[in-house]
Amino acid sequence: MADSPNLSETGSGSAAEPPGDELAREGGRVRWRRFALLTAPAVAVTAGLGIALAQGALAASFAVSGQQFKVSAKSLEGEGFAQYGSVDVNARQELIPVAVTAIKEAKLHSLCQSVVTTLPVVGDISLNLTAGQKAPVEASNLFVDATQLAGDAEFTNIEIGRDASTLDKGPAEAQGMQDLFAQQADKVTISNLQQTAWATNAGTFKLSGLSMDISKGKKECF
Repeated sequence: MADSPNLSETGSGSAAEPPGDELAREGGRVRWRRFALLTAPAVAVTAGLGIALAQGALAASFAVSGQQFKVSAKSLEGEGFAQYGSVDVNARQELIPVAVTAIKEAKLHSLCQSVVTTLPVVGDISLNLTAGQKAPVEASNLFVDATQLAGDAEFTNIEIGRDASTLDKGPAEAQGMQDLFAQQADKVTISNLQQTAWATNAGTFKLSGLSMDISKGKKECF
């Protein structure tokens, strides 16, 4: 009678699998050890973001809408500037990466803000807000969660590559997560500012000469 084949020599992994490592021996099998190894990093990232959100380390303190808006200004002058990466959260609990620009005291000349909403049957509806044509718009503890920024910028005493958790020139709350890239400066001036953002927070926001207009069609600041 022939000897039984040695499973370790035939390459079959059944004898090497520890008891309980598979959900079942027949049909579709789940290798629990491998499954755990694959899911551990995702669970760790999600848990880390949850902790950061609870500690206020993420960006906007409210659920952002599903629409970005555009902001332009002839010029922005700010004191106490900080910028770092972070994450916004929408009402569906989806995470949205943003670059947070935080300024202690800011003045904006010829401010424009626009958002376009597309409705069934009606089509595009544009909301436009303008201010600061004569006296500048003034803001304190200003936070903008943006995905795009353009303009001609000049910084005073800038620090590039600082750990986001150690920022100290911007507003008191302007700090990101440890080990993340950040930059800060004593002062910032941006001419021909164009920015696309998910959210704006401010301690105070004074809009001189405010005007708001709603119109049909697509009408944006840039």
